[in-house]
Amino acid sequence: QVQLVESGGGLVQPGASLSVSCAASGSIASITVMGWYRQAPGKQRELVATITPGGTTNYADSVKGRFTISRDNAKNTVNLQMNSLKPEDTAVYYCNMIIRALTVYQNYWGQGTQVTVSS
Repeated sequence: QVQLVESGGGLVQPGASLSVSCAASGSIASITVMGWYRQAPGKQRELVATITPGGTTNYADSVKGRFTISRDNAKNTVNLQMNSLKPEDTAVYYCNMIIRALTVYQNYWGQGTQVTVSS
């Protein structure tokens, strides 16, 4: 069984930096796209950033230039470095991976980690 476990997150002041990480474990044959999504109270879950196995990245306009996504293919991990955080970045952050365990690729989600930006 495949599991995604997130770490990091917390409470920071505006302008600060924070990092969240996610590790996949279990019977994993391969992973394609890894990504981070977030959901603020009363809002729909939205894409933050994605990264392909080759390192091609994609970012939401709201985080471009402030957030950096990276991955370690050998360790099946994905990291999101968040700089110059704003109160509007407050949300539950979810990691997402498209993983092939046996024969087909499936979409997996982490449990979510809270990021709060407040003075």
